[in-house]
Amino acid sequence: MTTWRNWAGTVTATPAGFARPRDLEGIVDAVRAAGRTGATVRPLGSGHSFSPAAVADGIALDLRSYTGVVHATGEEVTVRAGTRLRELNAELDRLGLAMPNLGDIDAQTVAGAISTGTHGTGARLGGLATQVTALELVLADGSVVRCSADELPDLLRAASVGLGALGVISTVTLRCVPAFTLQADEHPMPFAEVVDRLDEFADDNDHFEFYFFPHADTTLVKRNNRLPATEATQPLHPVRRFVEYQLVENTVLGLMCRLGRAVPGLVKPLNRVAGGMLSTRRYSDRSHQVFVSSRQVRFVETEWAVPREAIRDVLTELRAAVPHLEHPVIFPVEVRFSAGDDLWLSPAHGRDTAYVAVHQYVGMPYRHWFDTVRRICGGIGGRPHWGKMHDLGANELRERYPRFEDFVSLREKLDPEERFRSPYTDQVLGTGTSTD
Repeated sequence: MTTWRNWAGTVTATPAGFARPRDLEGIVDAVRAAGRTGATVRPLGSGHSFSPAAVADGIALDLRSYTGVVHATGEEVTVRAGTRLRELNAELDRLGLAMPNLGDIDAQTVAGAISTGTHGTGARLGGLATQVTALELVLADGSVVRCSADELPDLLRAASVGLGALGVISTVTLRCVPAFTLQADEHPMPFAEVVDRLDEFADDNDHFEFYFFPHADTTLVKRNNRLPATEATQPLHPVRRFVEYQLVENTVLGLMCRLGRAVPGLVKPLNRVAGGMLSTRRYSDRSHQVFVSSRQVRFVETEWAVPREAIRDVLTELRAAVPHLEHPVIFPVEVRFSAGDDLWLSPAHGRDTAYVAVHQYVGMPYRHWFDTVRRICGGIGGRPHWGKMHDLGANELRERYPRFEDFVSLREKLDPEERFRSPYTDQVLGTGTSTD
């Protein structure tokens, strides 16, 4: 039997079987075959969730052969579910289009990214799922249904961030924008100054984020803003790009992490060294070239969505907690922003949101750090990112999502035999009438 594992190595699974459909009929056949044998069925995605969101213990759907753009009408583009974001970005660029917002990793499949609430940053912009205008799903009985703002709008609002619990997404229609250039402005700044100016930075820039090392004071502030279409790009020189992004952010960081794992007492001074290596960068390029970064150093991650107005208090508490951690933390903390939305299980549902992502290098202790973040963020109604590590269950989550019961009811209607259940959906949605 084949064992599957995710990118970070935090999750492994041995599915009872694999299906590798190349077309819609193949997806339908796989779902119907699972129904005949009583097996569960789940799409695997690309394995970039740190949580068990993609784990399949029944039939695992591998959609790597079900990719590509189906059609483009104006600025709306329909794409097959197994298409990775990097492939979509390249195709959109050829069409003169772009995604209005992206995260910094492009290895995820389109369906996996929206289903787990993947987001970028931008106080006036939502996560990737808010760009969805229509979905085609294969339901538990093998029927195919389309939902949009005009057809089954509640299903669209539920399934856009649906954890794969309502059906198998076959195609996604996205509202894109004309291709655009981003001016990237990245520079180090003292942590206290960044916290004092959070609202200014978030409101005055199209895309604003920052990260800091827990045991150092310096942050790297990243501000990306759109340029007029007539302005030529000024990308980083290839040599500097290699030095900054490959050598420093991957090779050197990886070396520091291995040293810190081998000798934990070095972590704090290594944090200060890393903070001192942060440099000023200013360049412009096609939007997806600026949004996306190469992430070669393996880590584990938890991420929490908190009300934007609470982010200063959260950061203050986190900083105060760091000296009391059982183990030092070598990886940085990342902070991003998002507009609120109306998607039922979106972590930004109903409120403007700040996301706090914390990490630790693979093989280093992380439990006390992650538990501390959960206590601080959870205490103000924070919601965990569906694709990141957390241990909240359905009872806790239903209190944080106003449409949680509506989602569960819709799931019971569409999938009464729980064909799309998994250990993860059992944890976060409950099973049958249980909400443990």
